[in-house]
Amino acid sequence: MADRIDDTKIQALLDRARREVDEGLLPSAQIAVGYDGEIVAEETFGDADLDMRYCIFSATKPFVASVIWTLMADGSVDVSEPVTAYFPAFGEEGKAGITVEQVMLHTSGFPHAPMGPPTWNERESRQERMRTWRLNWEPGTRYEYHPTTAHWVLAEIIDAVTGQDYRDVVEERITKPAGLPRIVGIPASEQDGIADLVLVGEPATPDELEATFGVRELPATEVTDDLVLRFNDPTVREVGVPGGGGFARARDLALFYQELLHNSAGIWDPDILADATGNVRNQLPDPMGVPANRSLGLILAGDDGMANIRGLGRTVSAGAFGHNGAGGQLAWADPATGLSLGYVTNGYDRHEIRQPRRGTSISSIAATVLAD
Repeated sequence: MADRIDDTKIQALLDRARREVDEGLLPSAQIAVGYDGEIVAEETFGDADLDMRYCIFSATKPFVASVIWTLMADGSVDVSEPVTAYFPAFGEEGKAGITVEQVMLHTSGFPHAPMGPPTWNERESRQERMRTWRLNWEPGTRYEYHPTTAHWVLAEIIDAVTGQDYRDVVEERITKPAGLPRIVGIPASEQDGIADLVLVGEPATPDELEATFGVRELPATEVTDDLVLRFNDPTVREVGVPGGGGFARARDLALFYQELLHNSAGIWDPDILADATGNVRNQLPDPMGVPANRSLGLILAGDDGMANIRGLGRTVSAGAFGHNGAGGQLAWADPATGLSLGYVTNGYDRHEIRQPRRGTSISSIAATVLAD
C-alpha cells in the first residue's frame, strides 16, 4: 500500500521538517510517517541519527492512558468510580468525589498541584504528596490542562490494581505487544542515544501574544525552563514521569498511532478503543476559550475549525486523534486516511507562537501525503 504515498508530497514534508534545523534554530529533529501499519517515510535532521531518542513530553500521556483502557477491559478499573476506590488516601483535602474519568479528562480540579524531584522518585513519597494535594477549583466544573498531575494519579491506579510498577506495565501491556521499545522509565544503563534538550529561541513579546491570542500574557503552568531541562537528568529519565517523561523516536510515535488505528496486536478491547479514539467526553472550554474535545486520553480534531489549535493541523479529518508534547513534539493519526505522524526535536522552542505554527505547518502537510 506504500504506492499510495506521493513521493513529491513526502519530500515537501521532509523539507519543511528540516527548515528550522538548517536555519540553526533547532539542533536536531526527527520525523516519521506511518501508513498501513508500517513506516513509509522517516528522516533525521541535524546532529542525530534515526536511532536517536527524544523526550516526547506530553505525547507520553496516551501510552499511560491506554493502559487504563486495558484495565477497563478486564474489569479492574471503572472510570465512573472515584479515584479513592483504588487509592483511598487520595480522598483527603476535598478530593473524595473525583472520578477516574475526570482525571483522564483534565476536569479533576488540581492542575497546579505540586510534584517534582525528589518526591516523584518513589511511590511512597508520591502517595503522600498526592494525599495532601488541594483543589484549584471544583472538580467537573472546568477544564484546565493538568500537565503532569493527572497522570501521576493514573500511575498510582495502575500500580494499585496490577501490583506492578506502572513503567513495567506500560511496557508489558502496550509497547512490547506493539513491537515498540520501552518508552516510560528508561534505566540509567540504557540511556545512551537520548538527545539532550536545549532551550532555543526567546518567548514571544506581549505585543506578539496580543496580536495572535488577544492577551498580553498566557496562563502560567508548571512547565518552566527549569522543569524542561530536568529531563536531561538520568535520574528523571529513569523515573518515567507518566504525564511527560517518555522517550521515543519519531517512528515509535507513528507506529503507536498505527496500532491505535488497526489494533493489529489485539492490545485493546475494540469497543473501548473506539470510544477512546472517537468519543469526545469533554467539550468544556480551556482558559483561552477553545473547547477541549478530549476523549479518555486523547484529543480529537473535531469539525469546528479548531483542529490546528488543538495541535493536529488544518488538513486532518474531523476524526483525527492524537496528543502532542511540549516544545513541538507531534503525534497523531487520521482514520480517514490511515496516516499517522511522529515528529520530535530536542530544541525546546520557547516562542509560544512560532512553535505551534511550525507544528501546524508540518502536520498540515503530513495529512495530505497520499497520492490523489
